[in-house]
Amino acid sequence: MRVGRCSTGRSSILEPLAFSFLSLSRLEGGSMNVLEAKSIFPVLRRISSYCFLAVLAFWCLPNRVRAQQKVASTPSACAPSDLASLIVQEGNSVRVSAIPERNGDQTRRQEAAAYAGRVRGLSPERPTRAAYKIFEREARGGRPAAMVNLAVASLAGWGTQPNAGAALYWLQAAADRGYAPALYNLGILYFKGCGVWQDYAEAFRFFAKGAQAGDAAAEVNLGYMYDHGLGVAQDHGAAAHWYRQAAESGDSQAQYNLADLYLHNEGVPQDDAAAFVWFQKAAAQGHAGARIMLGSMYAAGRGTAKDLPAAYIWISAAALQGDTRGNATLHSLERQLTPAQLAQAKLRVRSLVSSSGVSRDVASLH
Repeated sequence: MRVGRCSTGRSSILEPLAFSFLSLSRLEGGSMNVLEAKSIFPVLRRISSYCFLAVLAFWCLPNRVRAQQKVASTPSACAPSDLASLIVQEGNSVRVSAIPERNGDQTRRQEAAAYAGRVRGLSPERPTRAAYKIFEREARGGRPAAMVNLAVASLAGWGTQPNAGAALYWLQAAADRGYAPALYNLGILYFKGCGVWQDYAEAFRFFAKGAQAGDAAAEVNLGYMYDHGLGVAQDHGAAAHWYRQAAESGDSQAQYNLADLYLHNEGVPQDDAAAFVWFQKAAAQGHAGARIMLGSMYAAGRGTAKDLPAAYIWISAAALQGDTRGNATLHSLERQLTPAQLAQAKLRVRSLVSSSGVSRDVASLH
């Protein structure tokens, strides 16, 4: 019964086709009759089935692929954590590093790929409507720093409605004037897909321009892109070059990353002593990961003389900063130190983590 209904349904579609063949045959002087025309039903039925599947594949499968691609690359709204420190004081020489540590496990590497830093602007406070108006007036007056501030406010919806298009316009306007923070910020937006389609190649392009303009944060980001092959072919030698540029400017994350390259013979010859020096420089600036690595090198006597109290001090300082990756080593050191050594080390830790004591204690740890 089901077959009969199916056949009737198909005949309603195929019968006109069969008689079309009959009409064409007669027009061309052929002798096809009605029975012969109907005899091609099975052939037409198979052809129609194949055509239906082909049409289904053409329309459904590409749409599905496009949908998957769209989901994967849809511009995301900037999370509060991304926007909380987007804006800094004008003239502030501090550069917030945009690159995570490069020596973590695979999960940390994946997290690193998902977060490439923060956008920079002018004011540490979330702009109000009045502040937004000031940014707008000064931006229209041609001030690149105000253009960046206005872009950040537009992207975040601070003092105005969120407007990614306006943010891109003002960042591009500042970038066209060669303003390095704008180039850096554009790179961040494209790296994260924040208000734009995620595009590592575009991120690389803007980081490269920022690096060429001498921006240390852009230099370390460019090194990271080369290091991990994001938007460009992987090149550890180029990564080392750009990390070094930023490291010599005092960027602690670049110092850490360069040390890690020396430690693992990537882009530079393996050199434990050089790795120790660069970890030491980053640790002196409060870089928690560098403090763990420095402590580990002291504990193993790698790149420096073995010094268990110094190892305990540096790893403890990192733990107090919230980085507990060195806790296993820390517990081992506690068992190896004498009570007097441990008490003295704990006093040094408290001095080290205080903002006034970091620089003073660095020299005394050698």
